[in-house]
Amino acid sequence: MYGNLSFEQYLLKLDALYPAITLTYYQSNIEGELINKLQALDEDKLCLGVVLNAGAYSHTSIAIADAVGSVAVPVISVHISNIYAREPERRTDLLLAHCRGSISGFGMFGYDLAIQAICSNFDSF
Repeated sequence: MYGNLSFEQYLLKLDALYPAITLTYYQSNIEGELINKLQALDEDKLCLGVVLNAGAYSHTSIAIADAVGSVAVPVISVHISNIYAREPERRTDLLLAHCRGSISGFGMFGYDLAIQAICSNFDSF
């Protein structure tokens, strides 16, 4: 379902595709650390947007949803699998009400699509 390429390997490909921008990567299994990182990025005037794969927290975390809703920087939610074709508990995404957009079911390519959206100045859509 998730492929055999690590995110670190895919990030190298993304860096090569987007040499004009700096991509940064942060991963944590701790909900509070993710919230702190989101809030800190909102203060970063160079941050164009956030591509967020919150995994199972997307389905369960009101706190992360509130953090996404509290930041001015646009957030795009990415799910590697198609959550709407999975178990009922995975079809609810609490973050979506606060995200600029959502990409689901395109595997790792979803990260590329989200970066394209951020770089294309999607505010004008």
